[in-house]
Amino acid sequence: MEKIPIMKIASSLLVTVQVDMNDSLAQELQDDLSDRIVKTGATGVLIEISTLEIIDSFIGRMLSNITAISKLLGAETVVVGMRPAVAITLVELGLPLAGIRTALNVERGLALIQPSPDAEINDGSRRA
Repeated sequence: MEKIPIMKIASSLLVTVQVDMNDSLAQELQDDLSDRIVKTGATGVLIEISTLEIIDSFIGRMLSNITAISKLLGAETVVVGMRPAVAITLVELGLPLAGIRTALNVERGLALIQPSPDAEINDGSRRA
C-alpha cells in the first residue's frame, strides 16, 4: 500500500503528496501526521501538493481537518505548491479552505512557520 512520506525539517514536518490522493490514503495521512506531530513536537507542518492535478470535496475537507488537528496539537499548517486549476476547483466546489494558510512553494511556506532570526524571544528582547 502506498504511504505519503512525512519528513522532519528543523521543528517542522514536510508532507510531500506524490501520488493521487484517494479517500483512504487521505485518512491514513491524517492519522500518521497527527502521530508524528506528537512524537516529534513539531511546531509547523508543510503539505506540498504540487503534483495533485485535482482535489475533490473529500480531500478538501481532509486538508481542513488536518489543519485543525495540527493546530490543536500546537503546529501551524501551510499548504504549498497548489496548482491554479486546483485552486479554481476548490473555489468552485465552495471549499476555499478558509483558515488554511498557503504558499507558492516550500521555501515560502517554511518562512511562514519558522521563526525568523529577528523574531522576539521569550523575554521580549530581540536577537542580535
